[in-house]
Order: sequence, then C-alpha cells, then structure tokens
Amino acid sequence: MTLTEHKIEDLLALCQKGNQLAQLEVYNRYQKAMYNVALRIVKNTAEAEDVMQESFIAAFNKLESFKGTATFGSWLKRIVVNNSIVQFRKNQRFTELTENGIAEEAYDGFTEEDYTQVKAVKVMECMRKLNENYQNILSLHFIEGYDYEEICEILQISYANCRTMISRAKESLRSKMETNER
Repeated sequence: MTLTEHKIEDLLALCQKGNQLAQLEVYNRYQKAMYNVALRIVKNTAEAEDVMQESFIAAFNKLESFKGTATFGSWLKRIVVNNSIVQFRKNQRFTELTENGIAEEAYDGFTEEDYTQVKAVKVMECMRKLNENYQNILSLHFIEGYDYEEICEILQISYANCRTMISRAKESLRSKMETNER
C-alpha cells in the first residue's frame, strides 16, 4: 500500500515517528488549501507561501498536541490562520496602505449566465474595498467558516467586540455592494 492510499490518521502516526515521506504526503494533501487561507489574510503570494510552509513545520513539530477532537485539516487551518494574522500584523507596522491602495483585479472569464459566480466575484471585489480589519473578520467568518467564539480566540478580542465588528463589516459590505450596483 502506497502512502497516497493511507488514511490521514495513519499518515499522522508515521509523521510522529519522523517519516519524511508521510510528511510529504500530508503536505501534498493540504498545501493548496492552506496556501489559499494564508493568501486571503496576508495578501502577498510570497508571504503566503512562507506562512504556509512555516505552519506545516510547526504542525509537524507539535503533532503530539493534536488530540483528534477536530479534524487534522481544521487543526492545521487554525495554525495557518494564527501565523497569517501574526504576519499580517507585522506587515502593518511597517507599511501604510490607503483604502484605495490595493489594486483591483480585472473582471474576466465569467459569463452573464453564471449568476452565482458573477455575484461571488462582485462580493469579493467589494470585500477588497473594505478596510483590512473588516476584510479579515468577514473572511474568517464567511469564507473560513469560523464561529464567533473561534474568531474571538484567533483575533484575541471579546465576544461583544467580535459581534460588533462583524455587524459593522457586514453593513460596510452591504453599502459597498449597493454603491457598486448603481
């Protein structure tokens, strides 16, 4: 049986024993998703790649702390999100971005008949126009699927602050969507 046919639990057991081929298989299974998570937060391809790789190294080094109460993917995603937020905050100390300082991607490749995809693209375009804190909290809540308690832990904010930020971010997004439709 090759490593690609093993269940994740078996691979993790091999990883704990230092099996580098098992680590490579785990990396191959999760790297694309974890890269996308990091990219949505740090907004830089090279930094997202670094954060993702550092997160895998941290996960393999701390694999004994994985209790199995959640899936391995969600445990790893938590590590990636936390490392991404740390990196994002480091970058904020050194660079100052204006609200219009982020280049928008040109819309192409979608047909009018595919309404759902077009709407999703428009929502993402409007999200990119929000301030960074609103972008991050909406990404964690809607795209990553974290609930309020998990977001509180990740961002180290109170529950009330989390609810207020999400509410304000939603309202800001709603406003941008209405402006965009006009």
